[in-house]
Amino acid sequence: MSTNEKADLLRRLKRIEGQVRGIGRMVEEEQTCTDILMQVAAAKAALHQVGVLILENHSKVCMTRALAEGNPEEAAQEIAKVLKRFLG
Repeated sequence: MSTNEKADLLRRLKRIEGQVRGIGRMVEEEQTCTDILMQVAAAKAALHQVGVLILENHSKVCMTRALAEGNPEEAAQEIAKVLKRFLG
């Protein structure tokens, strides 16, 4: 992972952390369930996007290494395993 990619992921995670703290404040302030759920959905979507970016990077690194080592089938199995866990 490049330095820029890492910095982008960390920025995104800090933003998500702020969103989650904001959701906690909304609960404490007894804001409407609809408003809270909208913020939960936004935080989930942002966290999912972080996962997608990490998965994309992992796939590139894994496949590049596997092709260099002459073992693409093992890499494909690993990526499938990671995808299964990530997608639920």
